[in-house]
Amino acid sequence: MFGKVLIANRGEIALRILRACRELGVRTVAVHSEADIEAKYVKLADESVCIGPASSSLSYLNVPAIISAAEVTDAEAIHPGYGFLSENADFAERVESSGFAFIGPRPETIRLMGDKVSAKRTMKDAGVPCVPGSEGALPDDPKEITKTARAIGYPVIIKAAGGGGGRGMRVVHTEAALLNAVTMTRSEAGAAFNNPTVYMEKFLENPRHIEIQVLADAYGNAIYLGERDCSMQRRHQKVIEEAPAPGIARKLIATLGERCAEACRHINYRGAGTFEFLYENGKFFFIEMNTRVQVEHPVTEQITGIDIVQAQLHIAAGEKLYYQQEDVEIRGHAIECRINAEDPFKFTPSPGKIETWHPPGGPGIRVDSHAYSGYTVPPHYDSMIGKVISTGHTREQAIARMSIALSEMMVNGIKTNIPLHQELMLDERFRLGGTSIHYLEEKLAKKNSALKSQ
Repeated sequence: MFGKVLIANRGEIALRILRACRELGVRTVAVHSEADIEAKYVKLADESVCIGPASSSLSYLNVPAIISAAEVTDAEAIHPGYGFLSENADFAERVESSGFAFIGPRPETIRLMGDKVSAKRTMKDAGVPCVPGSEGALPDDPKEITKTARAIGYPVIIKAAGGGGGRGMRVVHTEAALLNAVTMTRSEAGAAFNNPTVYMEKFLENPRHIEIQVLADAYGNAIYLGERDCSMQRRHQKVIEEAPAPGIARKLIATLGERCAEACRHINYRGAGTFEFLYENGKFFFIEMNTRVQVEHPVTEQITGIDIVQAQLHIAAGEKLYYQQEDVEIRGHAIECRINAEDPFKFTPSPGKIETWHPPGGPGIRVDSHAYSGYTVPPHYDSMIGKVISTGHTREQAIARMSIALSEMMVNGIKTNIPLHQELMLDERFRLGGTSIHYLEEKLAKKNSALKSQ
């Protein structure tokens, strides 16, 4: 195991990694921007290094500064967390060429799965079911684009090959709107991802978002840790995640999970990863693979008892997987609510000083957060300030425990989305399980429409 790990991230995931390291007896280095100097994980780390001003482009995305921090502190490995540089193949390459271990997949794997066109082609070759779509990138010829869309059948969705996080996508319902949509998506993709390549897929009208968590070592061993349902979304951003997915037969999940594990072996995957699928009418369709730890990893940890972040550390240190597939046992149900510093229904960010922070407790409640009373939420980064995870023997118990936890949680001084989560825990469709990825947006649209008509 490593003697010292540098954590190249911030917020709750930085604290989560720090805790995993401390449990293993690994010393930690927290890098931080000037805006995060008072963060809890900065104070708890064995060492800390300021790597730049508040702007993420000058700090958390500043590769030379991160590498320098690792050098001056004699760190042996770098954990990128999620977001920022976690899926940047060039960063992973720079880390390894500088003599450090990258706690994640090999650079070539990140590159392969980061391009959605090559990822989809690779998954097809590995036998993973994919959404019907274009064979690779869309050509420049308008006639060929139109021909492809007709063959797939409307509606279709145009996607940026280098996109992610819900960006670089445009749904097209008619042929008249097709070519303009392709042009606009190409332009946006070039500006946002420095890659104008786009491809086309069938747009599924009412799918759920289901993902498979995998772990793989450098010796060809790979397992899956069940699935998560991340369908409660707004603007392609997940709001609530749960595991296992309600109403889907375990046999279906087992078949899909085995294919994902086999795909890991096929591409020589190393570390933790997540295969994301759309699920509609009893069928799964691959959309992308995330080559990092996910925000929602705690729900999988809660129902399997496997520490995913520690597994990342063991794998990066060159160890073999401790678990075989038959060792993975799903127990109970877990739900995660992302707590954001934002207006609960307008969704405008609400940075500022937290005057009172009182997290909930009780049986089956876990809170992952770097916030505390007196902490100032900076305006420069993502608005998520924590996650509340409830675990129960049944889904009903997990929902009941989450409702109680949310009612106990106290955050004063800023606005949070806790009231939205409280409302969703009482929502009849959510309580039944199996809502589509469009459900929350449709619910919010109806609510806004009702308020305007009053």
